[in-house]
Amino acid sequence: MKRFGLTLVAAVCLSASTFAAGNQPTTASWEGNINVSKLSKYLKLSANQQKEVTNICEYFNEQMSRATNSKKNQEKLLRNAVYGNLKLMKRTLDEKQYSDYAKVLNVTLQNKGIEVK
Repeated sequence: MKRFGLTLVAAVCLSASTFAAGNQPTTASWEGNINVSKLSKYLKLSANQQKEVTNICEYFNEQMSRATNSKKNQEKLLRNAVYGNLKLMKRTLDEKQYSDYAKVLNVTLQNKGIEVK
């Protein structure tokens, strides 16, 4: 009876900690692997756009790495990196390309476990 009670308590504690860990927002570390050639094929970029997008992606990778490695103001830095990237891309891409890029970026961030509020 004593073993059963201890097993039950251990199971409840394990499930409670698993449930609590799943509800916390995660900000995984950013590896910075944006394949610009695939992105340019997908968005059908011109040569000038491809140069600009390459520069923007490099800058975005730096900002995201800095934000995910920060201990203070992580959410603010993540938000600034993402929205700054979108602002730069909006200037470079046409309306359809920008719409497609925003979708890709959103899915990428979700897949990496990064939540921007």
